[in-house]
Amino acid sequence: MSEENYSLTNEFILIGLTNDPDMKTLLFLVFSAIYLVTMVGNLGLVALIYMEHRLHTPMYIFLGNLALMDSCCSCAITPKMLENFFSENRRISLYECMAQFYFLCLAETADCFLLAAMAYDRYVAICRPLQYHTLMSKKLCIQMTTGAYIAGNLHSTIHVGLLLRLTFCGSHEINHFFCDVLPLYRLSCVDPYINELMILILAGFVQIFTITVVLTSYFCILFTIFTMKSKEGRGKALSTCASHFLSVSIFYGSLLYMYVWPNSFNEGDKDIPVAIFYTLVIPLLNPFIYSIRNKEVINAIKRFMKM
Repeated sequence: MSEENYSLTNEFILIGLTNDPDMKTLLFLVFSAIYLVTMVGNLGLVALIYMEHRLHTPMYIFLGNLALMDSCCSCAITPKMLENFFSENRRISLYECMAQFYFLCLAETADCFLLAAMAYDRYVAICRPLQYHTLMSKKLCIQMTTGAYIAGNLHSTIHVGLLLRLTFCGSHEINHFFCDVLPLYRLSCVDPYINELMILILAGFVQIFTITVVLTSYFCILFTIFTMKSKEGRGKALSTCASHFLSVSIFYGSLLYMYVWPNSFNEGDKDIPVAIFYTLVIPLLNPFIYSIRNKEVINAIKRFMKM
């Protein structure tokens, strides 16, 4: 590249979702409502689990931390997106990009391990109920939760650190509504092969390992459920696990498509609908998926409202 055409870029412009003024207003209202409901739902669930001593069990500790990470994910993405709907200056610096992706990657990775921990907890509760308090001790619960946060921090730190080896020149427009690493790789004037390889290896490992735990746990749960003689017990167990498995399927399906599926690095704006789903929609749905059909949570809400 000739010297006159080579200019390094330290800030970018987020193109966003649309340039249509009417659509901007509509999308602003829609995503503002999603953000508000997401934060109230998730932080409300965290507060409820913290205050209600009857919910201080492994399942709800994992659920509370999942809600906290969903709030982190929403906070990392939505405020900047809402600001850019009506901002003339949609610029974001490289370091702001790194921070945004760091917290997103932290939240999504921790979610993977927390969902695996929740699946294992349900396996022990349904398949080995007499050994539940031994196998799911408070110490193990704390270790699994801490491990999820450590894995999230390590995973995000590696990818953010690898961004420092790249230089960006030429176009500085990111065809996305947040600073994901995949659009950044497309703007790099240094071959991002190592970065892409590490995403494939690390994201692939995290997702395959946790999916294996989830699927193995639910396979054992289903086998146990269908061997139950009590129809009431079978219905209760299926009801508990169905909502969990629905959330897990949507979440992992979105992440696999984004970061592990072949050619995902070259999809351009085709990945935007999927990104909306796993960054905005899933954090909105999770507190309702895990709470609406959960009698213990509903009873805790009723007791709280009577106070």
